[in-house]
Amino acid sequence: MWRATRTPDGPGTIHLCAHGGRAEAWGPGSQWLLARSPAMTGALDSLDGFDPSRHPVVARLARRMASARLTRTERVLDALVPAILEQKVAGAEARWAWAGLVRLLGDPAPGPVPLLLTPSPRQLLEVPPYAFHRLGVERRRAETIHRCAVVAHRLEEAVELGSDVLDQRLLSVPGVGVWTSAEVRRIALGDADAVSIGDYHVPHAVAWALAGEARADDDRMLELLAPFAGHRGRVVRLIEAAGISAPRRGPRMRLRSIARH
Repeated sequence: MWRATRTPDGPGTIHLCAHGGRAEAWGPGSQWLLARSPAMTGALDSLDGFDPSRHPVVARLARRMASARLTRTERVLDALVPAILEQKVAGAEARWAWAGLVRLLGDPAPGPVPLLLTPSPRQLLEVPPYAFHRLGVERRRAETIHRCAVVAHRLEEAVELGSDVLDQRLLSVPGVGVWTSAEVRRIALGDADAVSIGDYHVPHAVAWALAGEARADDDRMLELLAPFAGHRGRVVRLIEAAGISAPRRGPRMRLRSIARH
């Protein structure tokens, strides 16, 4: 796996190789990245308190994916901007917007492969509204990204203070809700208990996997996940990784385009 990002020490690129557990890094942020390579590969993920035997489906998935671990990047903005772009839209639309934003703003990353760095807070603040519009991002999400860029330093600081503090700081930004916070904490901190409340698909998938119910709301999802408190997000990830999803009852969400309007 190759990853390019902006670290507190400057830009860096890391290459993680599954064979032999090797890691190489380039750029001013290379040492920062190498020091966190165990977290990036899930080596620091703890299963303490996780009892998959509380549900037969979870027990089966845990046995089947015994080596699965939650990773952490310790970079908040890298996870936050894509999560904001994914608010209330199809995933393909959000990924297209994120790729476009990186191509628009990303500086070349250090190292031997042609990667682009993710946008810096300053670069995000300089993006005019029409540029977001061309990427299919309406004013509400664009303004949320700008607000997050203003306080990016406070959000990145919270990595050292824990998931609860990061959650509080994220939710204090207008436009960032519980779904976005959970998505960010899962990626940036490897939070095993982060559940994406407000997701369109997750409650249905959890209810189908754990209760055979094709439809559920957030309250029902949380009820089913309650026996796994502290590792509720881990159970959701196992269900998703197994490809379990509830039967569909309608067409997929249509991709939309605001760029021509």
